[in-house]
Amino acid sequence: MKRYSRELTVVAALALLLIALAIFAPHFFTPQPLLSRFAAQTPALIAAIGMTLVIISRQIDISIGSQFGICAVTAGLLAAAGLPLPVVILAAIGAGAAMGALNGLLVAWLGLPSIVVTLATMVTWQEGLRLWQQGRLLNLPAGMQWFGLSQTAGQTLLLVFAIGLVAAAAWAMRHLAAGRRVYAVGSDAEAARLAGIDPRRTTFGVFLLMGALTGLAAVMNVVQSPQVQPTSGDGLELKVIAACVVGGVAVSGGRGTLWGVFPGLLLLANINPALTHLHVQAYWEKAIQGLVILLAVVADGLGRRNAK
Repeated sequence: MKRYSRELTVVAALALLLIALAIFAPHFFTPQPLLSRFAAQTPALIAAIGMTLVIISRQIDISIGSQFGICAVTAGLLAAAGLPLPVVILAAIGAGAAMGALNGLLVAWLGLPSIVVTLATMVTWQEGLRLWQQGRLLNLPAGMQWFGLSQTAGQTLLLVFAIGLVAAAAWAMRHLAAGRRVYAVGSDAEAARLAGIDPRRTTFGVFLLMGALTGLAAVMNVVQSPQVQPTSGDGLELKVIAACVVGGVAVSGGRGTLWGVFPGLLLLANINPALTHLHVQAYWEKAIQGLVILLAVVADGLGRRNAK
């Protein structure tokens, strides 16, 4: 219980929010709108898998919003050109992996600070996308939306796939050598090197995976709408990083689990609709989200102090 205290705290906070809604706004749980709200969070949940690994390895990636936009436009253009859906998905994942690999190369092999590298690539991808599309919307073929299924079936498929991928990634981080290497490098890169782990390869790998997952997340966003918006990734990096921090991933690296990130994302994502259903002014959303994040950071700091 003590080992997962942060995760359990987030789950308890989410449970309290849902209980309050069940009492004061039971219509919040109307099945179809509830399914739609959860399905809308699947792209961020997929991206959060990669961000969890990046932060645990004591790095950061603030370029994923720009990567997301480029991958979404890539998927939209290929779908509009009539390419099969599997090709569209693989192309978006490949585009994201290529951008992630560039970040990994600069951080792992050239030793540049990840905050500086990803800030530079964020601006580069943003401006490149702006010049490329100039804000134009892309219309998608009819068979692209919801993978050609009904809306309910498509949303259910997205949720099942996203939760399954989170479960698989959580298991891999705990039980596979590759996952344990990420924790080792984030805890102490030099000690990991002396133990036979190459920190550069591990760091490069997490950025590569971050990019690939961003591409997959972009596809999961594209299929939810008949159009592709080039700005669809704006703010994604802050949302995902906040979910990781609230979910118990230590900003100092070496600690955290996806089992905390999942409820952390749901907690932050449901603040706005909860305020709407409770008839509270929407401008409180950012203030409450900021307070939740601040409390999470303070709890992390106090935990590290007590551990010394």
